[in-house]
Amino acid sequence: MLSFLLAAALLVALTLLLLLRPWKRAGGDHPTVDARDLAARVYRDQLAELDRDLAAGTLRTEDHALSVAELQRRLLEDADALPAHVTAPNTRRTAWVLTLALPLLAAALYAWLGTPTALTPPAPPPAGPNVTPNVSQAQVEKMLADLAARAEKNPGNTRDWVMLARSYRLLGRLPDSARAFERVGADIQKSPALLVEYADVLAALANGNLEGRPLQLVQRALELDPANVPALSLFATAALRRQDTALAISTWEKALVLAPPGSEDATWLTQVLADTRAARGQPPAAGVPAPAPEPTAITGRVTLAPALAAQVQPGDTLFVYARPVDGRMPLAVLRARAGSLPLAFTLDDSLAMSPAARLSGAARVRVDARISHSGNAMPSAGDLVAEGEVVATGSRGLNLQIDRVHP
Repeated sequence: MLSFLLAAALLVALTLLLLLRPWKRAGGDHPTVDARDLAARVYRDQLAELDRDLAAGTLRTEDHALSVAELQRRLLEDADALPAHVTAPNTRRTAWVLTLALPLLAAALYAWLGTPTALTPPAPPPAGPNVTPNVSQAQVEKMLADLAARAEKNPGNTRDWVMLARSYRLLGRLPDSARAFERVGADIQKSPALLVEYADVLAALANGNLEGRPLQLVQRALELDPANVPALSLFATAALRRQDTALAISTWEKALVLAPPGSEDATWLTQVLADTRAARGQPPAAGVPAPAPEPTAITGRVTLAPALAAQVQPGDTLFVYARPVDGRMPLAVLRARAGSLPLAFTLDDSLAMSPAARLSGAARVRVDARISHSGNAMPSAGDLVAEGEVVATGSRGLNLQIDRVHP
């Protein structure tokens, strides 16, 4: 905000400097001038213009004589009517008025036409399960409801629908996210990034099945951008699910060449290629080293207490996550269906929510598990949770039992 205000003040000052420059050499507050002398100057200028027209041949001699006589008559009449002296406009007063009025007018216009609230934007709600947020669940829902109401009021504003779809996706409200993506309309067909996000949401709703509409969206994204790494990765995943392993490997290899070296995409692609080749009994590709197991990965098993089994539906969402002991953003999040319980899990850097917050950067973490009936990443009353424990990164064989209800 401070940088914006300084830039605005600098622009206003520069504008004032340019506007006030003509009055820089003005005299006193109320200078006087000889009115008759001014009239004579105007006469001489008009007479010189007539002489130039005569010399250029655009004015005949008799017309020139008539015009000169008319000018002389008007000069005599004006000289008799004008006072000897007149007071010039008060330029200093005008300068002070401009100095005060221009900044006020600029501020008023920005308040009316601009977005003053953008100077102090609200902090975005933290993502991830069981985070201690700066805003409550009710506040998050209120912001989403306001955004949804604004989008409904102006359905042609695709930006609001995109924000709403991405917000729902971040919070795990996949059905709502899919409906919002659908409302984006034809504009979604022009953005490879939106197409891939929409396809990912639809595939998640179909238990990972990319066939049909999700695959069509991925193919459209690749038509627009054949080098789109996320789209290539989804296309390869769809091929693998169809048992077309050769196509999956060749597509992932193409994506790996396009991914920035050392990036998360490159690391994940290297791993998935190695795993897929190993499943087929093939050695790693030449020049691509097999990934070493992460020494910081945490492994374990999640089970459900029999007393709570009746409260779980197979379509409920299971979250397993590791977060710092002080309770900040999770460093690794695994999402699965509750129907897969009991579940063996591995938490590592590939499940990081942010490149700046990885499991390998912490010495000790707290590992928790939670079942959400709504699929929401934010914890809510009625969720089923496992009492977490603090362990060192790299721990193996943890046992988590979901045995209580979140109040």
